[in-house]
Formats: sequence, C-alpha cells, structure tokens
Amino acid sequence: MAFTDSQLRQLKAKLDPQYVKTRKANGVTLHYVEGWHAVAEANRIFGFDAWDRKTIVTDCVWSGRSSDYYATAYTAKVRIRVRAGDTLIVREGSGTGEAKASSPGEAHALALKAAETDATKRALATFGNPFGLALYDPQQTGVRKPPKVPSPALSKEAWILRSPDGTSGPDFDKPHAFVEALKKALAEADTIEQLHKVWQQNVSTVRLLHKLDAQHPNSKSIDASALVSHLKSCAARLAESSKSGERVTRDAPPRVEIRSKIDKSALTISEPKRIRSKRHLRFVASQPCLICGRTPAQAHHVRYAQPKGLALKVSDEFTIPLCALHHTENHATGDEKTWWNKLKIDPVVEARRLWQQSNNTASS
Repeated sequence: MAFTDSQLRQLKAKLDPQYVKTRKANGVTLHYVEGWHAVAEANRIFGFDAWDRKTIVTDCVWSGRSSDYYATAYTAKVRIRVRAGDTLIVREGSGTGEAKASSPGEAHALALKAAETDATKRALATFGNPFGLALYDPQQTGVRKPPKVPSPALSKEAWILRSPDGTSGPDFDKPHAFVEALKKALAEADTIEQLHKVWQQNVSTVRLLHKLDAQHPNSKSIDASALVSHLKSCAARLAESSKSGERVTRDAPPRVEIRSKIDKSALTISEPKRIRSKRHLRFVASQPCLICGRTPAQAHHVRYAQPKGLALKVSDEFTIPLCALHHTENHATGDEKTWWNKLKIDPVVEARRLWQQSNNTASS
C-alpha cells in the first residue's frame, strides 16, 4: 500500500504563492520555500509520526576569519524516510550553508544548521510541489496564481471632499491632495459633532486610501494612517476646549467617543515614547543585513535602547536590519549589548541613522 488518494492529491497540488520567498544572489533573484514550511508540510501530508530525517554526512569545506568575524561553510547530505502504509519510501538530498558569527562555535553551528535545512528541502522537494518542486521550473506552472485584487478606481471622481452635510466639495487629481484637504477640514471643525460629520462623510474615501496604501506601500504620496492620527489630535483639542468652557457641545453622536491620550513622556516622572511605524519597519527590512550584507533582512528591535516595559517592545525608531541567521543568533544571546560590542557595532547609532533616512525619504 502506498500513499492514499488524499495524500496524492496534496502532493500534486500547486504551491501556494504566499509561501514562495525571494532573495538576491549575485544579481539573480532566487525563489525558495523556507525550511519550517517544508517540515510543516511534511507533518501535514505524511503525518508527524510517519516520516523522519537523518543527516548522513556533513563536511566543513572552509573556515577562517572575515574581518572581525569567524566564517565557515558546510555541506550536508540528508536522508528522508516516509512510511506510506507497508511501503518505505527513501529520498536523499544535499545542501550547503554558510555563516559568519562573533565566535567559531556560533559560526559552525549556524552554517551546519543551514546546510542540513537546505539538504532537507532538496530531499522533500522530490515528493512534489508543496515542498518547492515547482520552483525548479522557470515558468513556475506548478505555483498557484495569486488572486487578482482589483485596483481601486483612480478616477478624478474618487477624490471628492464632502462637506458635513454631504454635499460635494472640491475634487482633486491626486490622493495626497485629498488627504491634505481633509486634514484641513478636520482641523477647522469647531465641535466634536462637526468633526464627526466631516469624518463620516469622507470615511468611504479614506477606506479607499487604505487599500491604495496597502497595494503601494512605497508610495510617497499616500499616507492614510496619518489621517486617523490627525483625527484623534483634533478630537483631543476639541475635548480640551470643551473642558475650559469654549463652545461646549453636548449633543455629539454617542457612538463616537474619542479620548485624548496622555503623553507620558511629558510627565514629571516621564516614560519613553514608543513610536509605532509600519512604514519605517518596511523600510528597515528592505535594507541589507547590518552584519553580513545579506538580503532579505528582518527589522530587529534593539532591546536595550529603551527601558523595558511590560510586554512592550522598544520604539520602532530603534530598529536595524538583520538577516534571519543573525536575527536568530541575536535573540539567542543572553546579553545583547555584549553581543554587539564583540561585533564593534553600535546598533543605536545605526538605528537613528535609518530613522532619519526613512523620515527624509517619506517627506521628500
């Protein structure tokens, strides 16, 4: 007895495009699936107790020093055994791995792990598309086409600013012009009620802006998230005015309650601001690894840049790019500051440089 009909269908199924990753190597874009995904698919299709992996041989093909780091390269051969009923199916794969680290042990461990993961993926790929077999085809016919997302209409009619009573006001050719006009209209509202009406009349267009922002994350002219922040600041200003007796409005719609947020950094015993910016995190992740220059990278928060808070990360302004290997190595260390000192890198300085560069790019 071999694989079941259900297993065969899953092995022949097209690869979900959300699991296809890309990276640059020698000027060429490479497509791959991550090791964790290949193992998860094996557990899902074969059953976690119906397959196993064994490393047959490993070989350190090179090791030495690279500037202030230890570097090494490994090859590995892995054997995969799958039990399909009474049948034992055996496949093998070979892979390579390279790594740099601040100590020889860390460099060897990371490179060996990368080589074994690469070999495991190559062995599993022989079973079918879910493990990345489809990526060896230049046309990638075995990869499922992502669903087409209709682009929001960019017609001139889409960017009409509506007044509180719903009548059409001026229209704009570009979304950023509409954003600026709406900010001005919100700022000119005299009462919470009027602020609410301006927002309600234009909220459908704001939702359209959010869709555009998601589809074009690098656009410099669309910043829909800033509108919500601006709305809150306007509401906070009106709330303060009502407390001091200026134009108190008591019949604002009860379903809208916007409270001003206390700026704890301005208190006598202050707390550090923790800025959140998805745009900046995308910018940091687009940069090469700060240590080895690899791409893609991940945005790493420098944990000692601010005092610890309960379940709170440090501010997004203290993020730097690290590849997956160095990101894992960093989180595995018990003393991050010593880890950076060994590398002779000041991540806080680098984070501030990237924060300034990101803000300059966004404002230009």
